[in-house]
This record gives sequence, structure tokens and C-alpha cells, in this order.
Amino acid sequence: MSDALYHDRIVALAKSRAGAGKLEAPTASARRDNPLCGDRVTMDVRLDDQDRIVELAHQVRGCALCQASAVALAARATGLPKAEIGTLRAEIDAVLDGTAAGEGDFAAFAPVRPYRSRHDCVTLPFEALQDALKPR
Repeated sequence: MSDALYHDRIVALAKSRAGAGKLEAPTASARRDNPLCGDRVTMDVRLDDQDRIVELAHQVRGCALCQASAVALAARATGLPKAEIGTLRAEIDAVLDGTAAGEGDFAAFAPVRPYRSRHDCVTLPFEALQDALKPR
């Protein structure tokens, strides 16, 4: 199982840690935990006056799948209006259920499809970002 899940592209994404860290003064922040595996993700987001994501940072304590997912999400979400984040979530869900190949780095998660118990590792960063963007 580990060879299929932790292939070179996933490992490279996780190791890059692109977008990792904490924002100085985020517009919003949210943390999500996966009690089954212990993964924890905190997403900080800064929005402009048109609700476009201008900066995104993540802190991940978790497996390579969770780390790689946070990196891929940060790359795709930056620059988008917050209203479009649901579209990214739908795309990663489609990759995981096999109904889409996924764009860019999202395609790297296709080998996770048969391992349903690992889907939560991939989607946890998406849930944290969606929580951060909820109206308060």
C-alpha cells in the first residue's frame, strides 16, 4: 500500500512545504483534526476587499498525504475568490472517487482512490480552508 500512496509526486509535494507556515495577520483561520489518524491542519487565509484569496498558509501535523494535499490546495486556491473553493473541494472529491483525473497536482492523489480510509487525509486541508472561509 505505501508504495502506491507515497509515490514520488506525493513525496515531492509534501517535502516542498510550499505555503507552510503561519500568516502574520490572517483574515481568517481554522483548524481541523482527524481523530482517527491524528492529522491536524490549520489554515490561515488573507482575503482582499473582493473576497479573493491573496495569501494562504498552512500548518500540518500529519502524514505525507495530508501535507501534500495542503501544498496542492494552497497553490490552486491562492488568487481565487473564496466562493470558488467549493469547486476545488468537488474536484478533489471527484479525483478520489474516480470520476475525474484532476488538474495539476490534484491528479497526484488518484492512487489514493482504492484506500477509502486515507481519503480523509487528503480532504482535511480542504475542510480547514472551508471552515476558515465560513461567514462569522
